[in-house]
Amino acid sequence: MGKISWYVNRLKAMSPSEIFWRLDQKRLEFAERIYGRHYHQVDSDVFDSRLSSLRFDGQMLGLHFGKAGHTCHNTIRLLGEFDYQNYKTKWHSGFQTDNEWERVFSYRLNYKQRDDIGDARTNWELNRHYQFAILAKNYYCTGDEKWAEELTFLFDDWNKENPFLIGISWTSVMEIAIRSLSWCFCLAYLQKSGKHSGLQKRLENGIVNMTDYVSRHHSRFSSANNHLIIEAASMAIAGYCFDHRPWKDKALSILTTELPKQNTKDGVNKEMSLHYQVFVMEAYALTAHCMQANGDDVPEIWKTYLDAMCQFVCHSTYGNGPLIEFGDDDEGKVIDLEGGSDGHHVEDVMQFCSLILGKRYTTFSRASETLRCLYGDGYERAMSHSPHFDTTSGHHFAVGGYTFLRSTDQKTLIGIDHAPLGFGTIAAHGHADALSFQMMEDGEMLLADPGTYIYHCDLPSRNSFRKTINHNTLCIGSKDQSEMLGAFLWGKKAECQLLNYQHNGEKEVVEAQHNGYHPVTHKRLYTWDGQSKVLRIEDSLSQQTAWALTFVVGEGCEINALDDSYKIIGKHSKCLIRLPEGCQYEVTITEISTAYGIKRPTNVLRAYGQVQSFSTIISII
Repeated sequence: MGKISWYVNRLKAMSPSEIFWRLDQKRLEFAERIYGRHYHQVDSDVFDSRLSSLRFDGQMLGLHFGKAGHTCHNTIRLLGEFDYQNYKTKWHSGFQTDNEWERVFSYRLNYKQRDDIGDARTNWELNRHYQFAILAKNYYCTGDEKWAEELTFLFDDWNKENPFLIGISWTSVMEIAIRSLSWCFCLAYLQKSGKHSGLQKRLENGIVNMTDYVSRHHSRFSSANNHLIIEAASMAIAGYCFDHRPWKDKALSILTTELPKQNTKDGVNKEMSLHYQVFVMEAYALTAHCMQANGDDVPEIWKTYLDAMCQFVCHSTYGNGPLIEFGDDDEGKVIDLEGGSDGHHVEDVMQFCSLILGKRYTTFSRASETLRCLYGDGYERAMSHSPHFDTTSGHHFAVGGYTFLRSTDQKTLIGIDHAPLGFGTIAAHGHADALSFQMMEDGEMLLADPGTYIYHCDLPSRNSFRKTINHNTLCIGSKDQSEMLGAFLWGKKAECQLLNYQHNGEKEVVEAQHNGYHPVTHKRLYTWDGQSKVLRIEDSLSQQTAWALTFVVGEGCEINALDDSYKIIGKHSKCLIRLPEGCQYEVTITEISTAYGIKRPTNVLRAYGQVQSFSTIISII
């Protein structure tokens, strides 16, 4: 019954045009059923004879091909703290269980909410094949055959175990697009080495087949979010490398059209997820680099939007490190030529965009192996004398729906969410967190967002991390502001309205409301004194009702009860919360996820009451 209900609700989120398109996709899938009956390796030959004359030219990819300064790793970081060396040939592993994904025709493989097997997203990370590109790069830079031997072994094993459209590796078009890009980088390095021609030909066949598949099956309509951007970037880059105008022109047109559709003019991605914003920024930067390497101009609209998006990320960031993030985060990246790195993706993408746009949005405090491959050893010094983007004061994104507050001494960063739930009719990656906030001091998160944790299994946990009660906002009657209909599907959505924003001297005021508890309206007024570092939060309801006020504490922080307040104590920072008078308070344990696939206990402070208006005062001490 639940599955039928999901299908009904999903159909309601579709337009008639989308329904007709999906029916046409079913017709195409029916024609492709041959791959389910007779196994074909994607690297064996070119499936469409009209594309058999295409030849790959790795020079078009825009790699620097210098051999100095590179690092050589034989590992990649898997999600959920799984050990790559233990899983590197377990292509069908469920990860969260000892079971494996069925080796069946991908169109018949149900990978959603499979608690009996595991989380598909965790598996997909292994099958994106960043490791193939890394091994080929290592081989080119060192000439050591051990890297080519390992690459050949993994390539042979994967293709034997994952025939075209058989199994979990073929269930997502975006995953195929990312894998195709990894193969492009792999092939470019092998071509430059001038060796292993047989492996080169097989890679070439596979890239053609995968790009052709992406071209025919790329995301559209309500599914056309970040997936479409990644798919188009993969098509565009393959189009350059094969000098195939149909792929290139189609993809560049999509990328240009989607920029204003999926992003606000003031630089906020409409998925309302900072992670996915950076993900699509990487895709645009990678495509723009390929365009520049081939003598083509990057469209002005790309530069305008990328600049605004970079500015938003800058304002979301404390120094060069911790981020204020709302919405989903699955740690996805488009390409990784380093392997084994952790926590540097945003910094790397901001460096990349700086090089594309000629503006410095970050400090370039570390060298990215991926960017060293694209720009050469010492690339980070090229921007060292450029003026750094100024984030010494907060910023208000009126269209995008976020406000960032900073203290005069630059040590406090607060993020406030008055944005829509998410993008399009399904709002896939949004959380029910309207009017919530986060606070960090000296780079340490004191009041935090709960995070994401998991996508495709353990639905109760997936929902828990999206629920209103687990965000730093007001919850009425244990209800969610917006209606969850599936792991990536929302029904009734809370609508936020910005009422007032003022910045007068040291005081900054943000006032907004939402209608997620109709007929009750929740209004919240934030007043921030950046000099004294005091945040006042005034909540009011249009009618009296029972409510709960939540403060999720950052991982590793403690809560101490005082006479009339609570002290949040981090490793090197503290704040004091004075809750509304006449309410009941409790400190309990909830869960927080600071990395995909990982959840740990943290403290949560909650106040319960029924008064119609009340205030909370938070002071950095």
